[in-house]
Amino acid sequence: MKDTLGLVFFPAFDWMISPGHPERQERLLYTRDQLLEEGLFDCEEIKECRPRIAQINDLQRAHIGVPAVDKLITPAHLVSAGGCLTAADAVMKKEVKRAFALVRPPGHHAMRVVHGIRGFCIVNIEAIMVEYLRSKYQVRKIAVVDTDVHHGDGSQDIFYHDPDTLYISFHQDGRTLYPGTGFPDEAGSPAAWGTNINLPLLPRTGDAGLHQLYDGLISHILEDFRPELIINSAGQDNHFSDPLASMSITAQGYARLADKLKADIAVLEGGYSIENALPYVNTGIILAMAGMDYSKVVEPDLSGLYGQDPRCSKRVEELIGQVGEIYFNRTKVSRQLLEKYGGIWQRRKSIYYDEEGIREQQVETVRYCSCGGYFTIQTEAAGTRFGNQNAFIACVPRNACAACRQKAHDEALAEKKRGRWQYVLVQNIVDGFIETI
Repeated sequence: MKDTLGLVFFPAFDWMISPGHPERQERLLYTRDQLLEEGLFDCEEIKECRPRIAQINDLQRAHIGVPAVDKLITPAHLVSAGGCLTAADAVMKKEVKRAFALVRPPGHHAMRVVHGIRGFCIVNIEAIMVEYLRSKYQVRKIAVVDTDVHHGDGSQDIFYHDPDTLYISFHQDGRTLYPGTGFPDEAGSPAAWGTNINLPLLPRTGDAGLHQLYDGLISHILEDFRPELIINSAGQDNHFSDPLASMSITAQGYARLADKLKADIAVLEGGYSIENALPYVNTGIILAMAGMDYSKVVEPDLSGLYGQDPRCSKRVEELIGQVGEIYFNRTKVSRQLLEKYGGIWQRRKSIYYDEEGIREQQVETVRYCSCGGYFTIQTEAAGTRFGNQNAFIACVPRNACAACRQKAHDEALAEKKRGRWQYVLVQNIVDGFIETI
């Protein structure tokens, strides 16, 4: 098979957060114009695929909406997620070698529990695709490499207990940028310790720092993990001209990374330099993924490009050592943590929905078993579209044994009898069924 690349476009003409918002349809329209101008749709290496509509159950493998996910989304979200499923099908059925879903709305800030919009996202389109790949094609080990400038806190949240999903995010340091998370010690819960990789970079890190990090660490982690599929959560707001961040990556830096990464599927995330960056970054990535020459892709204006500060290189060296130690010692540390916590692990989270002003408090409890166990979430949210809400959720993972499935239901029934919660729900991740108790 040639290096055929399937492209899925969905600009979502009928969806916006507000007029003039940076997350708007022009993000894709300028890219499509550039590809048409370059004649790429006439190349035999490029095949355009039409997006389809995802089903609610597809979304519910990754999400629990409160009160329900279908009350929070629009049809555009179903097509954006469906575009990712189209890309997945095209690759798995060998219709193309790789695929790139250029769709919106984006998704990597959407967590497992959803109350509304945060970071421009309601549902996590990559996570939806990951769970679909597992349900339909029985793919087990998957790596998600997130190249967005913002930490993908939603993807981290969804995959935090899953040792079969390697989540790698390099991003601008959360002390300087939304959402303020994504540090190396956020490495996964005890049974999945070391498979959540955070690489916070200093502002103005450029191509040199990015490739130093990839060559010195990321490539070695991927080689060791040996995923069956690599997914690129392809945010492009690390570009030097992006108005929402302060990094210094170029179109060539992105294209060379795509060439090295050789992701099976890429999904567009952020990137808000609509005219000066996106058409060129996307073109470079597309050419690299299709095995074509990308060496002549250059932005028309490089005047805003700053040289990389030596401190950025030093930070990269520190991360290679620190995070490499976390990953390559993960089995030992995971065993120690499981012994320390005695089969039950808990975390508390405060979550802010910046687009809607929702404030959520969560208590998440994992109960371990030889099968991997199950987990519960207690969520209380103030200021949602439906007023103040609370819910108790029992989540039944894909590999849960019969005993853990029963315990999850029993715990939900006990909470129902307590009468504290507006909603008591059980999420079956395998089929995306949400049971109301």
